[in-house]
Amino acid sequence: MEALDLVTSSLPFVQALDTQQLKTLQNQTAGQYGLTTFFQDQLKSGLNGPKLAVIPAGQFEMGSTQTEFGHRREEYPQHTIRLDYDFAIGQLPLMAEEFELFRTATEWQKRPELIWHQGRYPVINIRMSDIKLYLNWLSEQTGYRYRLPTEPEWEYAARAGTTTPFCYGSTVSCKEVNFNPIFPYQEAAEKKRWYLPRCIPSVSASEVGLREPNQWGLYEVHGNVWEFTSTHWTPSHLGAYRDGSPSHHGNPYWYVTKGGSWFDPAVLARSAARKKRYLDELDTNLGFRVVRELA
Repeated sequence: MEALDLVTSSLPFVQALDTQQLKTLQNQTAGQYGLTTFFQDQLKSGLNGPKLAVIPAGQFEMGSTQTEFGHRREEYPQHTIRLDYDFAIGQLPLMAEEFELFRTATEWQKRPELIWHQGRYPVINIRMSDIKLYLNWLSEQTGYRYRLPTEPEWEYAARAGTTTPFCYGSTVSCKEVNFNPIFPYQEAAEKKRWYLPRCIPSVSASEVGLREPNQWGLYEVHGNVWEFTSTHWTPSHLGAYRDGSPSHHGNPYWYVTKGGSWFDPAVLARSAARKKRYLDELDTNLGFRVVRELA
């Protein structure tokens, strides 16, 4: 009966739930749509689309406090967001092999002068306009609406009920996150002047799905590649709408990206961290994750 109340009561504040309650809420939400918690839609070709995780509606505190190490002005003020709808989000950043299905079906052309990943590595060097083409194709192939996550949706799903800087806790190592090990988190917080990196710096993103997922089953929400959101850049959370809808003051040429990357310090991989990227920007540390609407 207690588990049922999680769904039938008012919108839950997920950061007050324990791990079991979070998973129960997620599983029950999936059941309401006749879905398993983790699922894939089928393409017209008979192949499967990206792996998805059901994310239940709820409330959470977005942004960071001034006491969190690494806090920046653009993460201010911390504020309560109410997402009163369920959605599904990619368990992984979109992989190169998944984007390849779109490329071969539509004859989308790679630029030969750019670096491209293959297989289970995250797709990179993709403009916002190309992302939209892929999402429209995926929507047409599956019969469901796919899009980019908003910034609040991304942070809500990445935190998975946590209030700490990372979904893993108050700090991370390169075991959990693919960041630039020359700039670790704990050593920087302790203001250590001398330390040895605990792993060898990467020269590119790593294969996805190799590290532990968060409590809602999402992989690589910290590090590896920055992920585009659909939210236009604002210099802070001042004036943010509490229902997660986009601000009318966002810069139309710049988008919020989340998650940090292999190239960046660990401090930029925090759940609250955000970085602006140009709509036409191409980079080897920039990818995206899909959202599939449920309602």
